[in-house]
Amino acid sequence: MDFTDTGFVLSARRHGESDIILSCLTRAHGRHLGLVKGGAGRKNRPQFEIGNLLALNWRARLAEQLGHFQAELIEANIAHLIDDADRLAALSAAAAVIDATLPEREPHQDVHDDFAVLVQGLVAGVPDWAGLYLRWELKLLADLGFGLDLSRCAVTGATEDLVFVSPKTGRAVSRQGAGRYAERLLPLPAFLLQDSLTTDPTSLAQGLRLTGHFIHAHLLPTSSAEKRLSARDRLVERLLR
Repeated sequence: MDFTDTGFVLSARRHGESDIILSCLTRAHGRHLGLVKGGAGRKNRPQFEIGNLLALNWRARLAEQLGHFQAELIEANIAHLIDDADRLAALSAAAAVIDATLPEREPHQDVHDDFAVLVQGLVAGVPDWAGLYLRWELKLLADLGFGLDLSRCAVTGATEDLVFVSPKTGRAVSRQGAGRYAERLLPLPAFLLQDSLTTDPTSLAQGLRLTGHFIHAHLLPTSSAEKRLSARDRLVERLLR
């Protein structure tokens, strides 16, 4: 069994003295793991940094085995972010979210393509990198079947004054529609309803709380997977400091 594809590095954990188990997001084969012989060595380790794009060949005797990767660096994306701790944190958070939530070996081309757009924006140094990241999490939810409906109020059908989201249904709720249940709903940042930038920490906090709620509710396969989202927690702390 074997395949050839390209993939973004999501994580690389040491295995034994000199090998690594590499987790990559590929376009045709989804999130895929494989052993890289000698990957932990000083010469090879830099190419396996999070976010780097690799040319991959995976091979195994049986389809259900871990298998081995042979990899060649295509783009060292991390090199463009090494001096920008904020954007680097965003890249690490996105990789951790995918690594924790995406089923292994299940193709999700939209997830791959949206991640590629995020990486491109972070590398290019877009001013609203935090808003770009937040919208990426919204797209991830939609790509995996849990998209939020922010088009109209779930109670009244109104399209104006949408200020909340139901934590159960993911549908927008207007101020009037919320009534006495407003405290039980999640705030909806206004900038998510518009094509606008945001540098407001409060709005960013609300947006990350919103997406984080649904990521934890719908995408994490097990409670233990939450530990793998520590990079996202660090990003949230950085944005709100």
